[in-house]
Amino acid sequence: MKIVERTYQERDRHALMEAGFHPLLARIYAGRRIRSATELTYSPAALLPPLLLKGIEQAAALLADCIQAGKRLLIIADYDADGATACAVGVRALRLFGANVDYLVPDRFKLGYGLSPELVDVAAARQPNLLITVDNGIASVEGVARARALGIGTLITDHHLPGAELPQADCIVNPNQIGCSFPSKALAGVGVMFYVTIALRAELRKRGVLKSEVNLGSLTDLVALGTIADVVPLDVNNRNLVSQGLKRIRAGRAQPGIHALLRAAGRNPAEATSFDLGFLVGPRLNAAGRLADMSLGIECLITDDEARAANCAQELDRLNRQRREIEAGMLEQALERLQSLQAQASSVFFAPEWHEGVVGILASRLKDRLHRPVICFARSADGHSLKGSGRSVPGHHLRDCLDLIAKRLPGLIVRFGGHAQAAGLTIAESELERFAIAFERALEETLPASARTRMVETDGSLAHADTTLDIARLLEDGIWGQGFPQPLFCDTFAVESQRIVGERHLKLIVMKDGRRYEAMRFGSLDPLTAKVRAAYRLAVNEFNGLKSIQFNLEHVES
Repeated sequence: MKIVERTYQERDRHALMEAGFHPLLARIYAGRRIRSATELTYSPAALLPPLLLKGIEQAAALLADCIQAGKRLLIIADYDADGATACAVGVRALRLFGANVDYLVPDRFKLGYGLSPELVDVAAARQPNLLITVDNGIASVEGVARARALGIGTLITDHHLPGAELPQADCIVNPNQIGCSFPSKALAGVGVMFYVTIALRAELRKRGVLKSEVNLGSLTDLVALGTIADVVPLDVNNRNLVSQGLKRIRAGRAQPGIHALLRAAGRNPAEATSFDLGFLVGPRLNAAGRLADMSLGIECLITDDEARAANCAQELDRLNRQRREIEAGMLEQALERLQSLQAQASSVFFAPEWHEGVVGILASRLKDRLHRPVICFARSADGHSLKGSGRSVPGHHLRDCLDLIAKRLPGLIVRFGGHAQAAGLTIAESELERFAIAFERALEETLPASARTRMVETDGSLAHADTTLDIARLLEDGIWGQGFPQPLFCDTFAVESQRIVGERHLKLIVMKDGRRYEAMRFGSLDPLTAKVRAAYRLAVNEFNGLKSIQFNLEHVES
């Protein structure tokens, strides 16, 4: 592993300083290719216009027609945080507009992902007039055909990459469909649904049937959570959406469920950060979809009853602790297998007892350790097929890699879908060995040389004058995430002392330029040498009500 410093244009840093940004922030933003303060000016008025989304006017008209006719709407949700928040945005907004709307989330262990024909049959029992997919549906060709055969309309709202054939839905809204001019292709599923509700409000206003003004800004905390938790790239429009949501949360105007989830994680909503949404709230919400039923997570987000929200959040917190225990056991098994393989490269993992809902997290952990794309499989509920979840490294497109295998070996992969960095698939258990060979071969072709060496990009050295609580808070308050990473610094330290705390972490005293700093190395017990070059974050440590600066060492150069 090699630690490198981001380069930046001095003119960009100077322009940001001239605009009033702190010199350290100016350097950090310039390293993320920000050239002017306008790219960091977040307001509702600066959001991209909804009408740039292909199909959104038709979607708004379709929904308005259904609302005026009193038809039954059924949202088909997904079982991750993006799908849950998108569902909550849809339910809350449509009810504010007077719609007759409910939701249905598939049992991932029985019905799998998306609008399948089997799920349509389950939905049909509720006699809906229109099915609205959120964060899924773009690949549901057979499911939409089944709905059409039953006389049920379909509105697809999704952000996943479309396949060769689109479903014959009444309307599709997806920034990644061919012919869509929406500049932000990184919009999350919750962002797509949020934009649809904005267009619907405009349509209802035009028709003169909006009984009272609806403040859709009240839903931006849900949009922020789903956007961060789904790890979509934080382009300027996504950063703007997240900024609006964080403002609401910090102002004490969050949905009761988000407020309760932050409290369950031990965080003060008034100090909520994008890190909290991604690493504390998101995993608790996702735990429902991984181990149980995402209906629990959706109920947490749509209830206005604070006591019910608190109860849901506590149950989600319990599920998340259970998920961590399961994950730890699976990771230990996978690492033991790695040791037995020794120098042999391996990117495909499977154990009969692994939990289907946790293989995605396991793949992410192994990807980080191996710095190569990884797919982990678990046995599906039918006992014959394997459900896989993969994670990739920067510079490698996992979905395209799977597409190459599917075209080269037809029938090997039953179904697949996803993004550049994450994908899911199903194969027959009898085909595991053949798939592993095919995947390794495809990686040899699709994994660029530049992606094979682990490079950790940092924002350079941190001056002692900038190691203050005020600077730490300034950095924490920023909008950080995928494609717009949280500030990470690098320096060479003398390690004065180190000891194990909490059984899994190292507490350190390090020295630089004759000054001592407290530091932590979370999740690692490997002792450090007397002198290390490390990548670290400036963090706030709170103990017994007192706050102090702490360096969190994330990478040590080898």
